[in-house]
Amino acid sequence: MEPTSSILIVDDDRDIRTLLADYLETNGYRTYGAADGTGMWKLLDEARPDLIVLDLNMPGEDGLTLCRKLRAHSTLPVIMLTARSEPLDRILGLEMGADDYLPKPFEPRELLARIRSVLRRSHNAAANAADKASLIRFSGWTLDLTARHLLNPDGVVIMLSGAEFRLLKVFLEHPNRVLNRDQLLNLTQGRDADPFDRSIDIQISRLRQKLGEDARLPQIIKTVRNGGYVLAGSVSVESAP
Repeated sequence: MEPTSSILIVDDDRDIRTLLADYLETNGYRTYGAADGTGMWKLLDEARPDLIVLDLNMPGEDGLTLCRKLRAHSTLPVIMLTARSEPLDRILGLEMGADDYLPKPFEPRELLARIRSVLRRSHNAAANAADKASLIRFSGWTLDLTARHLLNPDGVVIMLSGAEFRLLKVFLEHPNRVLNRDQLLNLTQGRDADPFDRSIDIQISRLRQKLGEDARLPQIIKTVRNGGYVLAGSVSVESAP
């Protein structure tokens, strides 16, 4: 854990903000709290947090809208808090670019574990990218490991969420190899899938959209029946200029 990491808690419930802030600060994090989107954007500029814990159901702009707007220009890690009774909310949260989700009610210890895991992946990815300063080219596309974004064949930048970046990087590190859901979840999030976990399928669907793939006949990330997924084609790694 990075003791100086800071967490922005965005939830309209003051009791939850206070509970989480006290617990996270006891475990070595700095925390900031916001009750709505206006407060979130203000603190993003002022505090520069390392991760956002974002409630889905809030008055005004909800968590899905805020996450989607954030993903338009930032890869800042987001953990979405969702209602246990609404599994669709979790799916939508991932589609909007959340890195992980946690259903309410939850144990603060579980949220702490999720925060540590997401931050560790984020820090490691940034460190590895800085060390390698590499570009990965495939099918006319380029993944920039330093800037952590995707370039289409025309050189236009395509923003990726942290989860999308990790998933694409895993595929590019294992080209032409079939990877099942359990392997992909373990390689990208460091945990095993449960029988109802479809987060990988959602992230792959989002990646295909950003790659301009035909969902019915994808050419880059292909579905292998009863097997998983495979990134087809040649891959080359270059040093960034």
